[in-house]
Amino acid sequence: MCESWVERGKEVISIEIEALDQARSRLGPSFASAVKMLAACRGRIAVCGMGKSGLVGRKIAATLSSVGRPAYFLHPAEGAHGDLGAVREGDVVIALSYSGATEELLTLLPALRGLGASIIAVTSGLHSPLAEAADLVIDASVPREACPLNLAPTSSTTAALVIGDALAVCLMDAGHFTSVDFRRLHPGGALGRRLSLSVADLMHREKLPLARAYAPLGEALRILDKGGFGAVLLTDEENRLRGILTDGDLRRFLCRGAIDLARPASEFMTAGPRHAAETMSAAELMDIMEQTSITALPVLDGAMRVKGLVHMHDLLGKGRIRFAAASRGNETQVRDREGA
Repeated sequence: MCESWVERGKEVISIEIEALDQARSRLGPSFASAVKMLAACRGRIAVCGMGKSGLVGRKIAATLSSVGRPAYFLHPAEGAHGDLGAVREGDVVIALSYSGATEELLTLLPALRGLGASIIAVTSGLHSPLAEAADLVIDASVPREACPLNLAPTSSTTAALVIGDALAVCLMDAGHFTSVDFRRLHPGGALGRRLSLSVADLMHREKLPLARAYAPLGEALRILDKGGFGAVLLTDEENRLRGILTDGDLRRFLCRGAIDLARPASEFMTAGPRHAAETMSAAELMDIMEQTSITALPVLDGAMRVKGLVHMHDLLGKGRIRFAAASRGNETQVRDREGA
């Protein structure tokens, strides 16, 4: 019975993936125009929806606000009873309704127009009253709901949520939003406080996983295993970094066949890996790690000597990581070297 539920769960996820594939294929000029309209908005962004669409709308509004776009959720029913006072001329309303015929939402449209707001509809009803009243329409159609009755909002709300995320990320790009901006907007959060620190404040300085580049691979692997970072830094006699060896490197070589533990570690390392400087901010380092999918970076001085090591979990405030699986992101170092 358990196996049948697992298969059913996988089927539901597959149906929703199908819906997202459809949503992706339907994105076109209207989506680009919506991004431009939202980027040019000098007021605020109101996200409006009823029921499950309203719950999705709350999340979209929160995401937009967190990436520097002032946004709020406008409940259609409450809007008709005074909450429209929050809307100002120049605001943009993102209206969510799968059918495009949600009565409470349609009731607000004339008033929103009268207040000078622009309207972006996210709907499957391309010829619905909502679509006809909107300035722009983003097609959020899905082939079917994951619900066996094809009634409960499942695939459709997933598609709407992802379209909202896509808008938010595009607006981040349009506004050149960085982790420094994130820190400015999240001053009370633990992550925001940590991102204001420097690399020197966060890096590990003692008991670093260090080995000589010419040391036998077996010796380097023992240090890698003992270090708890999922990586070993390989240096020369003057402690200058020559390369890095990660769990990901080891897995790749093992998949190709037997490896000789007596061979020099340098034959298996990623030479000239990415690295950080003590003077960098944690926010800058976070940007590098996110862009390259690397979870651990050596910290070097101007002479390329190893001064420390920073793990992504240090930036996130989770403390020193103690399991080898944490090095999965470091496989990017290998992919860069091999051109994969």
